Amino acid sequence: MDYIQNTPADVAAMAKVVGVARAEDLFDVIPKPLRYHGPLGAGDPLCEPELMARLQALADLNRRADLGPCFLGGGWYRRFIPAVVEQLSARSEFVTAYTPYQAEASQGLLQAFFEFQTMVCSLYGLEVANASHYDGATAMAEALLMACAITGRSEVVVSAAVHPDYRRVAATYLRESGVVLREIPVADGRTDLSAVTEAVSSATACLAFQSPTFFGCIESSRRLAEVAHERGALAVAVADPVSLGLLQPPGRMGADIAVGEGQSLGLDLSFGGPGVGLLATRREYVKRLPGRIIGATIDRDGRRAFVLTLQTREQHIRREKASSNICSNQALMALRASIYLAALGPAGLRRVALRGSHLAHRLRERIAGLPGYRPAFEAPFLNEFVIRCPRDPERINEALLDRGIIGGLPLKPFLPGGDDAWLLCTTEATTESDLDVLVAALRDLGAADA
Repeated sequence: MDYIQNTPADVAAMAKVVGVARAEDLFDVIPKPLRYHGPLGAGDPLCEPELMARLQALADLNRRADLGPCFLGGGWYRRFIPAVVEQLSARSEFVTAYTPYQAEASQGLLQAFFEFQTMVCSLYGLEVANASHYDGATAMAEALLMACAITGRSEVVVSAAVHPDYRRVAATYLRESGVVLREIPVADGRTDLSAVTEAVSSATACLAFQSPTFFGCIESSRRLAEVAHERGALAVAVADPVSLGLLQPPGRMGADIAVGEGQSLGLDLSFGGPGVGLLATRREYVKRLPGRIIGATIDRDGRRAFVLTLQTREQHIRREKASSNICSNQALMALRASIYLAALGPAGLRRVALRGSHLAHRLRERIAGLPGYRPAFEAPFLNEFVIRCPRDPERINEALLDRGIIGGLPLKPFLPGGDDAWLLCTTEATTESDLDVLVAALRDLGAADA
């Protein structure tokens, strides 16, 4: 089929129009060592049908998480998304990835964000929440900076049981801020309590921990919060929102600030993004809360109305007064999370969390009965757990993928001495037959090695 291709003369003419001698001059701002020199290997130009066929062939090389058993978690989860979430969030009046400017003219969106904040407060057991952040990792980094601003201290202590991506993002945020970041080691999949009492001091702004931890274990949240408060520091808790269908909310466990990733609340996997960051805190810290806060009021005609009550970003106030110049609202994702939570309600969220936990405990028991496999930790867990394997977990995953099974997460890069450690996850999207398939495959692999 015919296609349209710009000739060298066309390119030269366009370059002249924009004031450069040649198209390559447009890239002078990129340092030469960073530029690629040589052919791209993209092949001949394709017409639209040929291009679509090529892209589909590339897409077909991916193994979709929803087309077979999947036990991969580690902060991003395959979950069932009710049809109402897609149906309502796709309405034209809602399709915006960002907070609308001329915001008060968008009463429907503002009401949705107000409800989002209310649900986040209810989940986390705290009094105020914003709407919203990029993701859970940036929400935690903002919480650490927020704690420094509240306390006037410039040191934060973070448990190594917090998701490694969260800790890396926090280190990036804090690197040029003058804030010292200290990490606490892990013991039995949780924060080492003896190390906490030594690390948290009168110089510490906050202690950050996660429950369930990155390794799936339920943390000693109340005791950690007490240690922080004894030294005048704040407690920052990271919590998966679905887990709060079963576990006590962080606010009731003593947390002053709570954050989380809302991907589990009606958001697709989408190769790891976009997500939505959740952040809630106590009322007395509302002026330090980064991002946007939607409030309810009465207009001049006596009708209920919604407004942007606090807008602590550089577009709205002087940069030096902004609580953050980085945080941003994930409007469409926050909307989907609101619809999901409204559709399920507290009882539905509890059933979702309970099913994932029930399947995880059954799976760990069955895998531990196989030769060479044993649980890595004795601490209680919810829907993720770590197993020690008789062979390299990477090799296990490769063998499982050949059978159409997506295995767990190898923990070698994240856990000292974890060369044989494998993090497995179940959710409400997991079935009993998925467990049967995985256990049978592991038994067969063991027999093949014998």
